[in-house]
Amino acid sequence: MTGGEVVLERFDSKVLKGNRLGDPTRRDVAIYLPPKYDPKKRYPAAYAIVGYTGTGKSLLNVDPLGEDLKSRLDRLIRTGRMGPMIVPMVDCFTRVGGNQYINSSATGRYDDYLVKEVVPFVERRYPVSLRGIWGKSSGGYGSIVQAMLHPTVWVAAADHSGDALFELCYMMDFPKALAAFRDHGGPKRWLDWYWRQPNRRRSELFAVLNTLGMAAHYSPNPKSPHLGIDFPFDLETGEWRPEIWERWLRWDPVHMVERYAKSLRRLRLLYIDCGTKDEYNLIWGARLLHAKLAKLGVRHVYEEFDDTHMNIQFRYDVSLPRIWKALTA
Repeated sequence: MTGGEVVLERFDSKVLKGNRLGDPTRRDVAIYLPPKYDPKKRYPAAYAIVGYTGTGKSLLNVDPLGEDLKSRLDRLIRTGRMGPMIVPMVDCFTRVGGNQYINSSATGRYDDYLVKEVVPFVERRYPVSLRGIWGKSSGGYGSIVQAMLHPTVWVAAADHSGDALFELCYMMDFPKALAAFRDHGGPKRWLDWYWRQPNRRRSELFAVLNTLGMAAHYSPNPKSPHLGIDFPFDLETGEWRPEIWERWLRWDPVHMVERYAKSLRRLRLLYIDCGTKDEYNLIWGARLLHAKLAKLGVRHVYEEFDDTHMNIQFRYDVSLPRIWKALTA
């Protein structure tokens, strides 16, 4: 059996026009079409959204020690682990380093972009029966939040090591971000400096970028002089701002789950997993989310595995066949 094909589609977003960060509105969607693709048939679709600092096409990067997503999908279909499926890979990258796939006045209306633009754009061109959404890290977060917000759009969701229990996964970075903002004269100047660096992947920079990006998504404020963002700490003294932190917690899946349990019960599949050695402490958020879902009677699959946060693409061998099965049952 020959492999599938990746088609690159491009379109102009209307909902992202005028976004405060000045990010491009002309976006690519890489779309995997399975072997022997027949445009007269309808296929399940699993929309892929990625982790922070990534974009959809990142999933296609050659990995000599592993597999790019196209090779993985080809193998899973060739070996009978799953049937043919369309997999759109979405570009939601922003100047603050990535996306949480929600609407924000500081970054743009990426929830609307995904649901109201990307999905219709793809499905006007390719025959889709039912659709699911999946991703890792911020992509895992986005997948479960999308399933909560749009139960009539997504039938299945897979959350690999997604952001949850914000006290444990974000707070540890706040002192580093506070010091960096102080040293550079504020968040805007730090971000401008960041984009001038020849190596923007230095590990010490990620904590600052991630804090800035999360604040941009969870606590935007168009009136703020700091990129239109409120922070949960005072930028001069470091004093805690509980009213801002409460805005973050409203977007924490472990707090959202009670409000959106009805939406999650509609899913054919909710899959959650996390490595027990996750460097960002996400295992605790995953465990708490699992416990709350069980208490609420929300049917889901929960798994832990002996590994870290990085290089866990092998877990897609578990989730993708489950998504395909849920969408074709």
